[in-house]
Amino acid sequence: MDKLIITGGTSLNGEVAISGAKNAALPILCASLLTAEPLHLINLPHLNDISTMLRLLAQMGVGVTLDGPAGLVLDGGGLNNPLAPYDLVKTMRASILVLGPLVARCGEARVSLPGGCAIGARPVDQHIKGLQAMGAEVTVEAGYVHAKAKRLKGARICTDMVTVTGTENLMMAAVLADGETIIENAAREPEVVDLANCLVSMGAQISGAGTDVIRIRGVERLSGANHRIMPDRIETGTYLCAAAATGGDVRLTQTSAAYLDAVVDKLMDAGCEITTERDAIRLKAPQRLKAVSLRTAPYPAFPTDMQAQFMAINAVADGVSTIRETIFENRFMHANELQRLGADIQIEGSNAIVRGVSHLEGATVMATDLRASASLVIAGLVAQGETTIDRIYHLDRGYERIEEKLSKLGAKVRRAH
Repeated sequence: MDKLIITGGTSLNGEVAISGAKNAALPILCASLLTAEPLHLINLPHLNDISTMLRLLAQMGVGVTLDGPAGLVLDGGGLNNPLAPYDLVKTMRASILVLGPLVARCGEARVSLPGGCAIGARPVDQHIKGLQAMGAEVTVEAGYVHAKAKRLKGARICTDMVTVTGTENLMMAAVLADGETIIENAAREPEVVDLANCLVSMGAQISGAGTDVIRIRGVERLSGANHRIMPDRIETGTYLCAAAATGGDVRLTQTSAAYLDAVVDKLMDAGCEITTERDAIRLKAPQRLKAVSLRTAPYPAFPTDMQAQFMAINAVADGVSTIRETIFENRFMHANELQRLGADIQIEGSNAIVRGVSHLEGATVMATDLRASASLVIAGLVAQGETTIDRIYHLDRGYERIEEKLSKLGAKVRRAH
């Protein structure tokens, strides 16, 4: 199993390009199920989750053709097997996103329930409830969601909680439904907007994406389209945090601060100097960061996917901070590993109290989930001596060529088997 070995104490400096967003790419790949015509996508990141989704689509009959280093053509003309089997679904929760498009286009779908997730429950009941409101018959048997409908009907759906994948699934189901669908309490994330933009370019009629009420007027059929995947805002935020923690000066290209207001504000509160361009961000860190408290909440508030990275920078900042996690239970598992490096962190329910220390010491630590891995990388970059991070397959699910990009910025990092 791969591990990452980091020799800390070097500040990050220079320029690196940010990849396309995994969380935007996954639902957009599923949008290829909605049409018999080719969907051309560019700026796709090379990540394990993307490869898994492409294998899932291919076994359903979707043609997958590479088009350059970050491009792809998906052809749903041969779609003939509306089944998502457990062996492909178990490693990736996002595979539930095939449910809505399959029911909308094929009239039925059998999708294995996703496996457990280290960071807590992510129920799919909102997806099922929404499809039932649109007239689908849905049963859950032998670990599979089985949904059937001759043609889905437009409906008013109000989700009990804000769910990003739920909003995306129901939006894809609604684009081919008969009549108008209104999704209330919809997720407002930029990735939802990116999916809506792709669907509109395919001929869908959608308004309100990016607000909490999305309206979709169903059409008879969708066509092919060309679409560029948005930049990864969490990868962007992670590299900003790594530069901030190490006292660096970096410029990140092919990205935008437009989706990162809450993160940029907190980094500026910590003492960083940030300048933004249309498609680049530069961060210059102070000698020592100031501790910043934060509370996670759905977009546009502070993202839960950046909480672990801020715990790492607060671990070496001047002062005491409180981090409140409101989205997922069990999302402080990185705290124990950061403590192994010398961080002073106290967990009280859904709050973490972090007292900044003058330095961290290298040690062997273990990644427990994707963003926890990123926090350990940041801590390893600032720790004195050598840090070994085990189980980095988590990291490879969300960060493209991380050791290559960090090395480009001057980090001493290598992958070992």
